[in-house]
Amino acid sequence: MSLTDKAIDRIRDLIQSGELRPGSKLPPEQQLAAELGLSRNLMREAVKALVVARVLEIRRGDGTYVTSLEPEVLLGSIASAVELLRGDTLLELTEVRRLFEPVATGLAATRISASELAVVEAHLDAMRTARDDVELLNQHDAAFHRAVVAATGNATLTTLLEGISGRTVRARVWRGLVDDHAASRTLAEHEAIFHALVDRDAALAQAAALVHISTTERWLREHVDRDGAVPARR
Repeated sequence: MSLTDKAIDRIRDLIQSGELRPGSKLPPEQQLAAELGLSRNLMREAVKALVVARVLEIRRGDGTYVTSLEPEVLLGSIASAVELLRGDTLLELTEVRRLFEPVATGLAATRISASELAVVEAHLDAMRTARDDVELLNQHDAAFHRAVVAATGNATLTTLLEGISGRTVRARVWRGLVDDHAASRTLAEHEAIFHALVDRDAALAQAAALVHISTTERWLREHVDRDGAVPARR
């Protein structure tokens, strides 16, 4: 372990112990370095690394603070990391989505409120209207799923699924461009998910989401090469 890593661990220990709480301001650099037995250079490097990790934030002219440490803050960088993945990781991301999202959809069926259900329905209505516009259809498709997962009330799960969705959304757009029947199937599958949510039927909601995501995954496995590319429409 490098000296910088050890310095990072020392600051993380202060946060985990509760000595530095979410939103609290760190002591001045020189003071904190002395308290932790670190050089000021090591302290600066550790702070920079924790800023990148969204554990700390620097407020110009004010000082360095612990962030809220909420899931959407700490896990929000997953999407950026996912964008850098290469090779057949698109298929792996779709597989991860299949493992998590149906369960989340089933959970949402037991927790979704009337107002949250109305948001889901609004996105479904927008999908119907946009069925001939692949880009717009998939924007509302993604929003539909975000609204469903958000209804679980589980911020960690919501952030994780949102983090992996970017590349899978683009893959679904590709599918819409090369598969003439994708829109009608997609709408039917979303209708099934929505009606299961309306009925508060967790098992049916989970099954409907699994069918939907598995259909997309199966298509991608047949059409996506190892570099994550989909052939253009002929």
